[in-house]
Amino acid sequence: MYYKNVCLMLYSWCTQRFVRIRRMYICFLWLLYTVIGLISHAHSARPLIVDDARIVDAKSCQVESWMQKNTGSVEFWALPACNFTGNLELTAGGAMSSGLKDSKNPNLQLQAKTLFKDTEENGWGIGWVIGAVHSPTINTNRNWTGDLYSYVPLSLSFRDDRLIVNANIGWLYRRSESSRHHMTMGIGTEISLSRRLWLIAETFGQNHGKPFYHAGFRYWIVPDHIQIDTTYGNRMAAGNGEQWFTVGLRLISPAFLP
Repeated sequence: MYYKNVCLMLYSWCTQRFVRIRRMYICFLWLLYTVIGLISHAHSARPLIVDDARIVDAKSCQVESWMQKNTGSVEFWALPACNFTGNLELTAGGAMSSGLKDSKNPNLQLQAKTLFKDTEENGWGIGWVIGAVHSPTINTNRNWTGDLYSYVPLSLSFRDDRLIVNANIGWLYRRSESSRHHMTMGIGTEISLSRRLWLIAETFGQNHGKPFYHAGFRYWIVPDHIQIDTTYGNRMAAGNGEQWFTVGLRLISPAFLP
């Protein structure tokens, strides 16, 4: 009887251990499947100023947010964007900036972006963007559109998407300046240093004045879903008066819109 009870206890213990191990194994497989499902090609965006010929996936949304430290001011940006139809990304967001005198100036931004050709691996893509930026406390005259802009983004993919070259050419209309119309242009690169880490560098400007340069790193915490970045930028041969630093966070959702 004693050995029978010991055998029953041992059998019960082994059965419980087997159930626990099986549950752990199933959980592990589910977690592995989920992680693999999340790992896909990372679309470029923050922290580049030169835009790419790609948009957020259909029925998905993203939020690009960052803090920008300028000489004499700090800006906090948040730009939510969604793709409701499949080929139209709509952005509505803005920023709050604080200067040396603790004055706070809001900026509101609206933008629409579509693609004529999506960027393919080892291929190219092209699109069109139109938008407006409005500063209510600065542009106090009666207009709700603020400064208008439009540009064409072009992207070239090399080495299985490990090297991306982006180019923009566009137009900017500034209501607050006597010379209101400006041509804008820029070129940038994205270089994959590892599966998660990217080096970015770009230069951009207008048809007058010295151009800017901007460089930094992008790191995917969860590939294609959670990204952090940090950059440094300045105007060429301009000293420290126009330099800036940024730290950003980008969140991308799976498809969930109706």
